[in-house]
Amino acid sequence: MDNEESGVSAKKESDGATRRELFQIGNALLWPVLLGTSAAKGATTGPLTPGPEIYQSIGVEPVINCRGTFTIIGASVETPETRAAMEYAARYFVQYDELAEGVGRRLAELTGAEWGMVSAGCAAGLKHVTAACVAGGNPEKLIRIPDLAGFDKTEVVIPRSSRSVYDHAVRNIGVKIIVVDTAEELADALSPRTAMVYLTAGGPSVSGPLSLENVAKLAKPRDIPVLVDAAAENLTIPNVHLERGATVVAYSGGKAIRGPQCSGLLLGRKDLLMSAWQASSPHHGPGRDNKVGREEMLGLLAAVEAWVKRDHDAEWKKWLAYLDTISKRVSVIDGIETTVREPTGLSNHSPTLVVSWDSAKLHVIGEEVAEELARTKPRIALAGGSFGQNRGEPDNGKTSLSVTAWMMQPGDDKVVADRIYEVLSRKRSPRPEPAAPAMNLSGRWDVDVEFFSSKSRHVLFLQQDGGRVSGSHKSDFSLRDVQGAIEGGQIKFRSNTVERGSGDSVPFIFAGAGSGDAFSGTLYMGEYLNAKFTATRRPYPAGSSTIVLPGGPPLAN
Repeated sequence: MDNEESGVSAKKESDGATRRELFQIGNALLWPVLLGTSAAKGATTGPLTPGPEIYQSIGVEPVINCRGTFTIIGASVETPETRAAMEYAARYFVQYDELAEGVGRRLAELTGAEWGMVSAGCAAGLKHVTAACVAGGNPEKLIRIPDLAGFDKTEVVIPRSSRSVYDHAVRNIGVKIIVVDTAEELADALSPRTAMVYLTAGGPSVSGPLSLENVAKLAKPRDIPVLVDAAAENLTIPNVHLERGATVVAYSGGKAIRGPQCSGLLLGRKDLLMSAWQASSPHHGPGRDNKVGREEMLGLLAAVEAWVKRDHDAEWKKWLAYLDTISKRVSVIDGIETTVREPTGLSNHSPTLVVSWDSAKLHVIGEEVAEELARTKPRIALAGGSFGQNRGEPDNGKTSLSVTAWMMQPGDDKVVADRIYEVLSRKRSPRPEPAAPAMNLSGRWDVDVEFFSSKSRHVLFLQQDGGRVSGSHKSDFSLRDVQGAIEGGQIKFRSNTVERGSGDSVPFIFAGAGSGDAFSGTLYMGEYLNAKFTATRRPYPAGSSTIVLPGGPPLAN
């Protein structure tokens, strides 16, 4: 079925979102799934009952996945071949080094790489490869990680465009991170201390001064390995990254490949992957905590075996048919527009349906619709917001939902179509004018934050203009800008920052109520869950004093 037959307009895009971009977008768009109390609140918890309602048996309501392979909602559904291999692998015992040898050899045959290895997730694989580059297969060095005193290789070079939350796996080894912005800086940074260069697949690593090819040209003559993180990408055979100069490429086994979620796939140079295997469980050292079982090892191998046989074109048409069902259902609503985006890049390679409308006409925005769909049965995880803004494009006053097809299961399309239609076709009144503020937040506030097992003192410097609130938030380690609002006694504002020198992002959303000189409530921290806070106004010093400027150096201390 082509796009004309589907009845849905299609837009070709040059590339899918990279892993880094997906995190930046997804961190906000996943909030509807993360914020607030569980949808299973009040559910009765009984004994675990295997079957179609295994999650409901312990009081947890599953979701229909229209977001993609996000780990926080289960990533992908394993292939039947994967489940069968894991079932049989669990029945027998095997020596793990011999198993790793057999799996590595077969992965090489399937992919054309020199060798392969299965890790306990892509991040674990990044960690093991970093350990291999630092220790070089020397167990006396390996067991001293992360104390690298006396080591020759202690630095990892990363282009700034490749920094993300995922490079924690690299930093866990204790290496010093050298961040570069240009090819000249990269050349200067490479030294006898450089253990490896780390790149995130996609984006600037595809073309430009710090592309994989250019990085490899500088690194390989110095015998410095190049590790490429391609976690959410489709597996290519022959492997595009290895052909372009990567030493090792790492994939998530539980995303596009649809192997065990707790698995990662490493392909590349055999000697380095043997050192990475040495740094992995069952061997003792810094990787013992990243245990990969015989079930995951054979399950991922089975998924790769299935990948090379899969009819990917037929799968794509199936996904388009799912989106066509939804598009036809919701397009009858006055004011609704639908577009299918078909990325051509390797990362998060799935068609997405964008359902957009004028919020002033339907009196609801995408985030509100996504929140309702996430909280009410049957629960649906999808993205809500301004799709254009998230991609750096003007939104033209439109709000939207986006439905990603590749993890939808047969029958989900009809359920999703009916649910979106029901919510968007509902008649709503125009939004009432916000209530007048019940308190003045301008000033300095001491904020006591109660985390799960500790407490912190933060400081807010707020300025209020009508119902708008802005200012600064001094947390434990950063100074952040604040934006938000107060309606009556209800207060909501957010502060966010990307931690300096890394790709880490810790969002804080303050939501509470108060009066006079105090307010309190819940602090939402995205993927880091929630905390409680209490804010108390701290008065500025009263009165005034005469300040005499000195005419010279002091005569006494």
